[in-house]
Amino acid sequence: MGHYMPTTEEMVAYRWCINNGIYISPFANGEGAWYIEIKLNNKVSRSPQAYGGVTIWIKLYEFYKYYYNKYANKI
Repeated sequence: MGHYMPTTEEMVAYRWCINNGIYISPFANGEGAWYIEIKLNNKVSRSPQAYGGVTIWIKLYEFYKYYYNKYANKI
């Protein structure tokens, strides 16, 4: 897993998701690639696509921003 520095906007989305019970994390597939696992309302989903290196972090924060934008004004 490479190094990635999230933007301020990504960190806001990350904190909001964690504080509201939306957990998104990398999940190793054992071959040096990673899936994204999302836990929301006690339901766990995993991305169909595996990601590598820095790409996993970029996608992870994209999901945080997606859920933040979708739910932030509704909770």
